[in-house]
Amino acid sequence: MAKLTRPDLDSLPSYVPGRSPADLARELGISEAVKLASNEVPYGPLPGVLDAVAAAAAESHRYPDMGVLALREALSARYEVAMDRIVTGCGSVALLELLAKAATRPGDEIVYSWRSFEAYPIVAAGAGVRSVQVPNTPGHGHDLAAMAAAITDATRIVIVCNPNNPTGTSVRRAELTRFLDAVPDDVLVVLDEAYREFVTDAEVPDGLVEYADRPNVVVLRTMSKAWGLAGLRCGWLVAAPAVADAVRKVLTPFSTNMLAQAAAIAALRAEPEMRRRVDLIVADRETLVPRVRELVPGVPETQSNFYWLPIADPVGFGKACESRGVIVRPFPEGVRVTIGTPAENAAFLAAAEAALG
Repeated sequence: MAKLTRPDLDSLPSYVPGRSPADLARELGISEAVKLASNEVPYGPLPGVLDAVAAAAAESHRYPDMGVLALREALSARYEVAMDRIVTGCGSVALLELLAKAATRPGDEIVYSWRSFEAYPIVAAGAGVRSVQVPNTPGHGHDLAAMAAAITDATRIVIVCNPNNPTGTSVRRAELTRFLDAVPDDVLVVLDEAYREFVTDAEVPDGLVEYADRPNVVVLRTMSKAWGLAGLRCGWLVAAPAVADAVRKVLTPFSTNMLAQAAAIAALRAEPEMRRRVDLIVADRETLVPRVRELVPGVPETQSNFYWLPIADPVGFGKACESRGVIVRPFPEGVRVTIGTPAENAAFLAAAEAALG
């Protein structure tokens, strides 16, 4: 029988979501399992979000505003960016897919560090372009010099994930500026800043503030992490007007749904509470990571709401944690663990101590 889909996708790994804690709890016969696998904020929706979603749901028999004007106005005011440079979508990864569609053709290349966000090779394959994966440094961060050297005449997009998912490491200002200066003007540099709100190191630059005025720089942000809207899927990008306009031309109509628009506006209004919650996570990070490092040497510094365990048997460690009711995220090279509530963090430490003997 003739194959009805692209054969090159057969070897592409599927995106792996975090396991359901309800399923694990049933499997183990316990009342509740702890999920520290998907980098979610554990404190529930921000104030005003549920009311905004309920009000929007009452009008959900109508199409949403395709121009997303109210949300773009709110983002424009909050981040001091012109509205014509802002595009919203169904999460920042969907916007990256659209950017690849708008900027690449078959045979082109996308360069990124590896390991980084597992969706990057999926985005490249979906666009029919070649992934150029540049190995991380021994410290689990981006090797920007090697990434610059990997750029060829076929390169159309370079992605810098800052902080990097899943390792938590960050690129600092001086090296990122040197890298951007070295990238040709006809290559787009995507600064994926999904975890920007968790950054406390003053030497880790804010791409919107410091680099978004460069014509070939695109900054990705999301409402899924610090803003607590992972289940409603709302991301946004900032780019030069011509680039933003090209992305809008390939945008799926109405892809920022009515509930997501309302929730994102309400969340932006609750920024002080968002910041308070982020500060709790950052404070836990400062005490938790040194304790984890006592169990697993070589845990890198993190500027996100998760940390990276460079261990020899990631899958075995993940299964051992699950057997004790804690879900983490194994990768071939290590394990990513989300920072949860203090009780959840304590549950992980207990599970990790048992798993590691």
